Amino acid sequence: MLRYNAPLTREGIVTDKDMLTMSRREAMRLHLLHQALEKKLTQDEAARFMGLSERQVRRLLQRVRREGDGGICHRARGQASNHRLPLGIKARVLRLFEHQYHDFNFVHATEKLAERHGITLHAETLRLWVQAAGLPYQRRKARTHRRWRARKAHRGELLQFDGSHHDWFEGRGPGCVLLGGIDDATNDVFGQFYEYEGTWPAMDCLKRYIRRYGVPQAIYLDKHTTYKSPAAPTLEEQLRDEPPLSHVAKSLAALGITVIHAHSPQAKGRVERLFQTLQDRLVRELRLRGIQSVAAANVFLRHYLPAHNRRFRQPPASPADLHRPAPPSRTLDGIFCIRTERTVRPDFTVAHNGQRYQIDQPTRAKKVTVEERLDGTLHLLYRGQPLRYHAIPRQRAAAPKPLPPRVARREAWRPPPDHPWRRRLLLNRPTV
Repeated sequence: MLRYNAPLTREGIVTDKDMLTMSRREAMRLHLLHQALEKKLTQDEAARFMGLSERQVRRLLQRVRREGDGGICHRARGQASNHRLPLGIKARVLRLFEHQYHDFNFVHATEKLAERHGITLHAETLRLWVQAAGLPYQRRKARTHRRWRARKAHRGELLQFDGSHHDWFEGRGPGCVLLGGIDDATNDVFGQFYEYEGTWPAMDCLKRYIRRYGVPQAIYLDKHTTYKSPAAPTLEEQLRDEPPLSHVAKSLAALGITVIHAHSPQAKGRVERLFQTLQDRLVRELRLRGIQSVAAANVFLRHYLPAHNRRFRQPPASPADLHRPAPPSRTLDGIFCIRTERTVRPDFTVAHNGQRYQIDQPTRAKKVTVEERLDGTLHLLYRGQPLRYHAIPRQRAAAPKPLPPRVARREAWRPPPDHPWRRRLLLNRPTV
């Protein structure tokens, strides 16, 4: 028989013979039900105190009369869930996780289980299974607290751009770098694999982005020498009060894009977190498909990035798109290039990178601009107008004529003191 003066705990109420486990709410309801059974409360009053209907209170009273105090507990307590997966599925999932997905995060692993094996599972269920089985898994590192910055409100208002040096092929192929950008407002990602991070790869990647999405208002870059020139300002730059610009920065300035240089990796944290996600998910996707070259990886990115964007895209605060229309392809070719000034010699030739070029049309130019473009072509311009030219074949220097063999110089021979010639000289010497 239940003693009402027994100690109450969060786990249950202590009885004389055993412990009846119930919640505090159930203990409160049981007390009110006993009050109703002893006619100290009406069923209507008990229902009002419990927050239940009078009909539900009648059901509970019938169960307590029939089963005793245990009738207040839920029928499913201690029973297996109706949604429990078969034990064979659990064993298969754990085996797959241990051998194929041990370094995947749980969300990514459940996506691959559904995609490749037809097993639909919640990430938290997988985590509990793995934890209970004692299998090693990738743990999330504690994050350093940073000041939060709100996203930009419009698509195309800010593009965060950077390069990620990582063993993307896990030793199966050559080293490479992923250059990419993420829209600050929507999380839309664009990227391309290259052999190194430099001027030409950065120009090519940005040119591809602009052709696809348009010209963004601003771009967030780090202080890599590709994006921020380490050279000292020239006299002309000092007079104009302008800092020296790298070739990439000059191209962006020609498009009217505002360049912002971050002072720390945390300042452009959105693109840094993007690369952490790609180093976790994309590396595994490349491994599952056996990709081991830059060309094959770039082909795969055309299918992977749209699915990635659908998975992680965020709706912008404003529907307006601030991307400006991209200029024509010929204009972009003339913007994303390396420009240098060269002096025109009296014979209308220009020297560049150890090669001489003959200008084929009369010009009054004393200096011309040499453009090296992404497609490998070279263009000579004077005041923005192209000049016709051709490369002068390099002539081999004539082989020097061999010098005559050098004859060793003989020292003058001097006769010894007892030589007859010296005696003859002594005999012919006149006497005083």
